[in-house]
Amino acid sequence: MFELLESEDRLRGALRHIERHTPFAEIVAERSLGDSVRLDRTSVSPRVFARLEGAAFRAWAGDHWAEVASTGLSAEPIDRAADALIGLLPEGAGARSPPGEPTVGEASYTTAPPRPMGDLSIEDRINFARDWYAWATSVPGVPNTTVSLGFFSDERLYMNSAAARRHQRISRVFASVVPIAIEGGRVQYDALVRGAIGGREILDTVTEDRVHDVAKSARAMLGAESPPTGPITVLMDPSTTGTFAHESFGHGTEADQFVRERSYLRPILGSMVGPEFLTIADDGAYPGGWGGIYFDDEGRRSQKTLLVDHGRFTGVLHDRVSAALLGGTPTGNARRADFLSREFVRMTNTYVEPGDWGLEELVKEARDGILLERCTSGIEDPLGGQMQIKVLRGHRIEHGEITTLVSSMALSGRVLEVLRSVRGVGRADTFEIDPGFCGKGHSDMLPAGTGGSYLLTSASVGPA
Repeated sequence: MFELLESEDRLRGALRHIERHTPFAEIVAERSLGDSVRLDRTSVSPRVFARLEGAAFRAWAGDHWAEVASTGLSAEPIDRAADALIGLLPEGAGARSPPGEPTVGEASYTTAPPRPMGDLSIEDRINFARDWYAWATSVPGVPNTTVSLGFFSDERLYMNSAAARRHQRISRVFASVVPIAIEGGRVQYDALVRGAIGGREILDTVTEDRVHDVAKSARAMLGAESPPTGPITVLMDPSTTGTFAHESFGHGTEADQFVRERSYLRPILGSMVGPEFLTIADDGAYPGGWGGIYFDDEGRRSQKTLLVDHGRFTGVLHDRVSAALLGGTPTGNARRADFLSREFVRMTNTYVEPGDWGLEELVKEARDGILLERCTSGIEDPLGGQMQIKVLRGHRIEHGEITTLVSSMALSGRVLEVLRSVRGVGRADTFEIDPGFCGKGHSDMLPAGTGGSYLLTSASVGPA
């Protein structure tokens, strides 16, 4: 049985020991596990992810945080970590409290799907993968497909010297089908990706029709034309809109960037940055959202934070320190990739809220431009305000109609210019949150959801 709470008494004892040497201390203990199945034409590869087990200990040292980690939750590593942390605290550390208010109170939440992934044996999961593989390769011209499915379970216990206790257990399920089309030495692919907090119901969204469609799309990509180049009207599909939200008002609104003077957005907080119908949010409490959490790693309850509210830049993401320094309120966005990583202000599920435009209306409004589909990656410069988003494919829009299929391309531009050019946002019936992972820089990867519906704006595009 995967349990963390067996270590709670040992951790509480260590916390009491540390409390005698500092005005504030906290512990984030973690146990995580998971497994996956990967299948293609030549192999079936079950994989069990390395089990993480340990705790991060943090205490206020008078003018900065001191941290250590225990790689294990038995008595010896916990006691060793507590002693090491105390050794980092100078005499008189208790003279001044840390910035901000601590979390208080107790609560506990657990992902409890009616059909847990843990009830499926490895053989059951391999059978799922084989079905998906067979559906994809039944399409002529698709001789191979890479299939993956699995789950992660992450359990965390937060305690601090202000008597707070927060316990959460989160189960994330993912699935991907990547058909590979080959013709005359040319190779193309497309991808169907699903992921959310929950159980086996996520696998139910990988239907035979959807797999056939993505396999046919991979085959069609063999004949795709080159994309246009230069400034153009762009219509983003939901996956691209989600990455746009993440990159445009994601890292730049993480308030530790404000504190370090590394966000171009700080001077314009409170300003209009887009049309009144545009709203962008970060929501760790979004039901089932891949990047969701019940509590952050300072024990704060997750919440919805409006970053852009009807066109106005109104909100930033805080931990307790940035909130205290900037006169804000903690937003439940203090996150550690794991107990061996430090805490940063991080996104959860970042998305553009739905509007009231149908897809056909947006295409007609675009008139001539490009539809961007199947986002694969994005990057933002939070200091300079530039961004780039790469997509797997697209379609030309000509005279208000979707026409020619084009190959992979990249969108680029200044974030504020792209925001001010937004002309329409799709309705809720096309809204979705996609799974992904986000690093602070190029490390400390953690689950982050990106979401939206269709979005019409202007930017520069060119071959990826």
